[in-house]
Amino acid sequence: MRHRATEIGEARDELRALLEPVLAGAAIRGASDDRLLDLAADAEALGRLIDALRGEIAGEIGHRSRPDRGDESLARVRGCRSASELLERVALVSAATARRRLRAAVPLRGRTSLSGETRPATFEHVGVAFRAGEIGVDTAAAIVDALTPVRDRGVATATDVDAAERALVEAAVGSDDALAASADETSVMARVWALHLDPDGALPDRDHAERRRSLAVGRERDGIVSLRGDLLPEVAAQLQRMLDAYLNPRVTAGPTFVPDDADLDGDDPLIDPRTQAQRRHDALSGILQVAAGAKDMPLLGGAAPTLVVTTTDAQLAREDGVAVISGARDTGAVPISVARHIGCAGAVQRLVISPGGRIVELGSPQRIFPAHTRRAIGVRDGGCIIPGCGVPAPWCEVHHVTPAARGGPTHTDNGVLLC
Repeated sequence: MRHRATEIGEARDELRALLEPVLAGAAIRGASDDRLLDLAADAEALGRLIDALRGEIAGEIGHRSRPDRGDESLARVRGCRSASELLERVALVSAATARRRLRAAVPLRGRTSLSGETRPATFEHVGVAFRAGEIGVDTAAAIVDALTPVRDRGVATATDVDAAERALVEAAVGSDDALAASADETSVMARVWALHLDPDGALPDRDHAERRRSLAVGRERDGIVSLRGDLLPEVAAQLQRMLDAYLNPRVTAGPTFVPDDADLDGDDPLIDPRTQAQRRHDALSGILQVAAGAKDMPLLGGAAPTLVVTTTDAQLAREDGVAVISGARDTGAVPISVARHIGCAGAVQRLVISPGGRIVELGSPQRIFPAHTRRAIGVRDGGCIIPGCGVPAPWCEVHHVTPAARGGPTHTDNGVLLC
């Protein structure tokens, strides 16, 4: 479709010229911390105005492309099957984005009755704030999505729904006395309002949720195994609480005994280099290890569910050696460093097999660090020694500082706690 110049296009060109120094990047990279944050806030405010303009235009395209207009539908006139397809072609956005804009615009637009009378929008307060650029797409959607079921069920009066909408918009916009609420904060408040106005309707369909619950462990690809699933709220909450216990920044782990001359007032901050996602992964690893050793854990093959990693003397001696994890899908092959890591914190059992496949020798499992040594190291370290990590001692493993394979002694002086 041929694009013709409009006042919006002219304003865009003027704005581009004004923002060219900022868009070049130097002004952003050289900005002070305070100015950088101010730029972020101002850019978002500008983006909200653009989103409002997008929404208003999408809403009008949808209105003119209504199916009841028949052959006069704008979408049909322009050779498209729907308003979504028309918007997708004109705006060069994805089909999902086009549908989302059209759907979001409906409750924020004024309505025309059969008699031609113009009626207020379903969510007028949200629409006014959205068009003014005071709230963004996410905030508007949070309010509309929470209050629409309440309004549709008719369990609350129109006055009550209007009051809830007004209160939520005021909280999202903010005032001289109160900071503006973020989209996530507004979403939480909107759900509370919905629960207050419609306690029964706010409850999810439990039967449907139980049918959908699932958990699947995928196949290993490039050293990573995917984990997918849908958890029931109480299961997710329990998992989140356990993760929080590991990741809680208020956990005071760390050395409980330090030298008298230790520098505790240094300028170097203790920073955990892991991302939040990586920390959650490591926390889950710790949870699984603790659970595997719990006395109430069901047995597997007559013993507690034990992670078994198998390798050979030859592979163990190689830096590029490999080991095999039992129970893993596909090959279960892992670098030899994984076997060393697990063996360092767990137990090692020696098995000798003849060339003919006969078991010649089977040694007893031996824990690298005995229980009394682990307790002593736990008292000394207090928890994981990784800078910034707060995992307490009971959930940590004891590892050699100098690996046993390199002659490192199994002694308190050569053992540290790691999560």
